[in-house]
Amino acid sequence: MSIGIGVIGTGVMGAEHARILRHETPGAHLAGIFDANADRAQTVASGATVFSDPQSLIASDQIDAIVIASPDATHAALTRACIAAGKPVLCEKPLASSAADALDVVQAEVALGRRLIQVGYMRRFDPGYQEIKRVRDTGELGGPVLLHNVHRNVRAPEWFNGSMAVTNSFVHEIDISRWLLGSEMVSAHVEAGPGGEPLMITMKTDKDEIVSTEVFVNAGYGYHVHVELVGRQGTVSLAPASLTLLNRDGAGGHSYPDNWVPRFEEAYRKQMADWVSAVKTGASVGASAWDGYVASAIAEQVAEALAGNGVAPLRYGPRPSLYD
Repeated sequence: MSIGIGVIGTGVMGAEHARILRHETPGAHLAGIFDANADRAQTVASGATVFSDPQSLIASDQIDAIVIASPDATHAALTRACIAAGKPVLCEKPLASSAADALDVVQAEVALGRRLIQVGYMRRFDPGYQEIKRVRDTGELGGPVLLHNVHRNVRAPEWFNGSMAVTNSFVHEIDISRWLLGSEMVSAHVEAGPGGEPLMITMKTDKDEIVSTEVFVNAGYGYHVHVELVGRQGTVSLAPASLTLLNRDGAGGHSYPDNWVPRFEEAYRKQMADWVSAVKTGASVGASAWDGYVASAIAEQVAEALAGNGVAPLRYGPRPSLYD
């Protein structure tokens, strides 16, 4: 049986999710679209029903599950509407525009008593990150000691301010670090380079592991993420993601895309396929609403530290049993 998916928001990520649903996701089909820009919605719909508002899409009998890729400020209200309708949702990060709103979503899901929300932290589905997780879980590296992350973008848009490097970019490293290590972050220290970047954020886990992350949103040369896990008996890291080596004009090397979509193309495909399978079976995959809340809560506290003395003891309360 093919399940009908509705996509809310048809910007860069919404359009990509719609494309994946149309062409690369067996067992599901693009059934509905909503975007505040009606012309853009019609272009992306390609035969799917275009809804006049997101609430009618969520309520429609044509729609079995929803992908939310609308602006960040709309995520909390839309995910709560999906919970009220009893429909599974894949919500692009962040779960909400504030940790308090994200916690409200968690509490709504806990009150329902079943998990409907997956947050789109797609790195959990990337083959390279999954292999690092597999190696870590075998124990062959010994106990983890350090996790080094790098997050570099070509350039930030004009509206992207200093705190967004933490709340919009660094949240990926928060989530993937928790997932790779199976640990919780308990403290953070952040410093900014000359002119405000790059950022160097160092976190300590509840197992005394150290997590270091460079966030450089105007690196210039390309979109580049990297991670290395250091254990007592060895290390494992991502290999270069480029499929080819280019030699030209006296130089050679790897190439980098100018944004995250090409780098994580396979992760997005696998995320959608695994989510669709989970919708059919009632299982849960990927980052939960609780994971989404924790990422936002840590990011907010690190952003406050960046504006203050650079140090943050991290607090986000106990995890509800629904997410055990």
